[in-house]
Amino acid sequence: MSFDLLMDLIGWAVLLAATAYVLLAIAAQWVWSRRWRIGSGPSPLAAVSVLKPLCGDEPRLYENLRSFCQQHYPSYQLVFGTRSSDDPALDVVRRLQLEFPALDIAWVADPRIHGRNLKVSNLLNLLPLARHDWLVIADSDISVDPHYLARVCAPLGDASVGLVTCLYRGRALGGPWSKLGRQFIDDWFAPAVLVTRLFGSDNFGFGATLALRRDALAAIGGLEVLVTQLADDHALGALTRAKGLRTVLSRSVVATDVTERALDELAAHELRWLRTIRMIQPLGYFFSFVTFTVPVAIIGWLLSGGGRDATVCIGIALAARLVLHVQSNARRYRRKDLKSIAAELALFGVRDTLSLAFWAAAFFGQRVSWRGQSLTLTGASGEYAAEISDSLRSDSCEACK
Repeated sequence: MSFDLLMDLIGWAVLLAATAYVLLAIAAQWVWSRRWRIGSGPSPLAAVSVLKPLCGDEPRLYENLRSFCQQHYPSYQLVFGTRSSDDPALDVVRRLQLEFPALDIAWVADPRIHGRNLKVSNLLNLLPLARHDWLVIADSDISVDPHYLARVCAPLGDASVGLVTCLYRGRALGGPWSKLGRQFIDDWFAPAVLVTRLFGSDNFGFGATLALRRDALAAIGGLEVLVTQLADDHALGALTRAKGLRTVLSRSVVATDVTERALDELAAHELRWLRTIRMIQPLGYFFSFVTFTVPVAIIGWLLSGGGRDATVCIGIALAARLVLHVQSNARRYRRKDLKSIAAELALFGVRDTLSLAFWAAAFFGQRVSWRGQSLTLTGASGEYAAEISDSLRSDSCEACK
């Protein structure tokens, strides 16, 4: 086989794979949206404790936590945890206690460290305050609608369900870097999850929301088994599935804040995600390059020689990528003017190119930066090694949420 023919075949394979993926992503999101129009019958809802590890007065903390105080749910408790008693996040908690006196709100400030994962340490410290057997663990930087708890907890009434998690969409709080970070979530992460789900996979668990029963948590050995896991959310799903329990992707979609202000912040955040995925699912990660439609389709087109048929194919791929972007952002675009929409449309090619560059960079090195810690990934399950500095042992709680 000649070199030119080999390059032509490789180019066509790459171009067709990129085109097929983006069409599948559109189909997966359409199937997902159609499913929830059908609706489902009511399920009995038990009392639930919501565990919220906190650290500092981050942007929109009051608004995000307040959304959990306005749930249409028969009986629930909110449990907040910090490492320091003078953490400014507790001022927000006390404000909410005054604003919602009838709501069961508890908090704890406990500096004890139980392992390398300081977020799990925080959860272990606040778990004794949880009064109910249904538990929801939710990040501090998400906001939810009033029906969130009812939708997330409904599947827990089925004894075969071990974990309920949910998708999240980005909310940019800043300039162009945070907008690019939001597109990473909305245009890449969410469609990729739905594509894997379209093929029957439930191999996920997202820290934005993890809901489970206390008996399922006990069956895997409690939160203690997660103290060496960087991807504690993924590990929780894997451990419950290993016990024969199902993971359910909730119909609820939450909003998460994206606050990156510079390229280095964006790179550190996304390289942590990508390197963790590479450690957990190396083969799947390798082939995920086809999900970065714009640059991959262009590379395939160039390698194939750029003939008429290849040009038609790349046209389909780029048009479909535009459709995927609009589909992923349709609800938000309804509130935007045409100038703002046009500015964001101009970014998705940049976003795909940046994602491909980060994907390639993630193959080199095993170190990641996570909330003030420098960590080294050491195992296929996402375990890591890290020394906890004296500042983290004392007052800092950067990695505790």
